[in-house]
Amino acid sequence: MHTARPLLDRELADLVDRTQQLCSMVVEALDRAMQALHTRNVELARNVVDNDRYVNALRFQIEEECLRTLATQQPAAFDLRFIVATTHIAVELERIGDHAASIANVVGLMAEEDQINSLHKLPKMAKHARRMVTRSIDAFVNRDVEMALSITRREEKIDKHYEALFHETIEEMQRDDYIQRATFLLWVGRHLERAGDRATNIAERVVFMVSGEFVEIG
Repeated sequence: MHTARPLLDRELADLVDRTQQLCSMVVEALDRAMQALHTRNVELARNVVDNDRYVNALRFQIEEECLRTLATQQPAAFDLRFIVATTHIAVELERIGDHAASIANVVGLMAEEDQINSLHKLPKMAKHARRMVTRSIDAFVNRDVEMALSITRREEKIDKHYEALFHETIEEMQRDDYIQRATFLLWVGRHLERAGDRATNIAERVVFMVSGEFVEIG
């Protein structure tokens, strides 16, 4: 069976569009979750959690479209790797959305708590995580191995920020009655770090997609 190239190209282009849409939704969820945390906006946080179902739905749409293309077009070589990579990338993006929802859930727990000093570390982590996610998808869209490999530098930065957050928060726990609040912030930091890890996973899939080789970036 010969692949109908124009049809396959359209289907692959649609997968790119849907993946970019999913990335935009996830990045917005991260931004809104962090905004809700900074302003203690419980209503905004609930909105992030509620909208996570749309992220989940789009992830499954992408997977279904990948399976349909595999079954009907029988792609080979790069096209096959592209579709397989897309299914994995959709899962990673959806899970980054889960991390955003988890951060939003923390907002409700902290609504009545006072501010603590280590909060200022979290926006820096969020900035790096956001950049890693968007850059990994840019690498996917552009089929850019070098861009994908560059993700590791930001992963090192976000890991260092989390380590600093951890140590500063532990010190605050020892000095003051901040144990519960500090624990919540460590949860947020861990979710941001994991979002960065998942962006690295996406970058690794991009390298596989383009080169056919599995490379561990982080």
